[in-house]
Amino acid sequence: MYIQNHLLTGKYCGRNARRLHCDKHGGQLVCPDTIVLHYTEGADALSSAHYLARADSDSSAHLVIARDGGIIQLLPFDTIAWHAGKSEHEGRTNLNRYSIGIEMDNAGQLHRREGRFYSWFNREYMPDEVYTDYVNGHISYWHNYTLAQIQAVFAVCKLLLGEYPIQYIVGHSDISRRKVDPGPAFPMEKFRHQLLLYHTLHTPR
Repeated sequence: MYIQNHLLTGKYCGRNARRLHCDKHGGQLVCPDTIVLHYTEGADALSSAHYLARADSDSSAHLVIARDGGIIQLLPFDTIAWHAGKSEHEGRTNLNRYSIGIEMDNAGQLHRREGRFYSWFNREYMPDEVYTDYVNGHISYWHNYTLAQIQAVFAVCKLLLGEYPIQYIVGHSDISRRKVDPGPAFPMEKFRHQLLLYHTLHTPR
């Protein structure tokens, strides 16, 4: 898999990235230096991608990554997507103007009822799909990410670091106080460290 004309091209794990037409964007994205990771908080990758592409929804993204590692591209990487909303990072606001938005298929925070776990749309999740977070004595439950999904996001981010002047890999919660995604179930610090280490080791000097 590689990037050609700001689109993912070729196969990842034997599959081509799927493309879904989306008209919702803010014009040309010049020299993106930030990758923003989100969760969809939806039922599955395809339905979330279709929602993001719908004319009557107010957001869009460059990619949606499925739980099995499948990739759906909605917008070229040189196009401003509406994923960051009201945001601030490193002294800049409106991060849509500087960033590539990647949505990961994940139901987000779960709720426990009578020992069982449910999403906001009332789908039940098995205990092995649940990440339990403990903060200051408070317990919360989150939909786990899959290894295949994390590996696909890593592979895409490696390509982006090789193609664009990326300096920052952040979660939506890092740039917007009102957001919590990608949530504690995503290993952000480890992911960011390994990605930047890989890029450093494989960048010609």
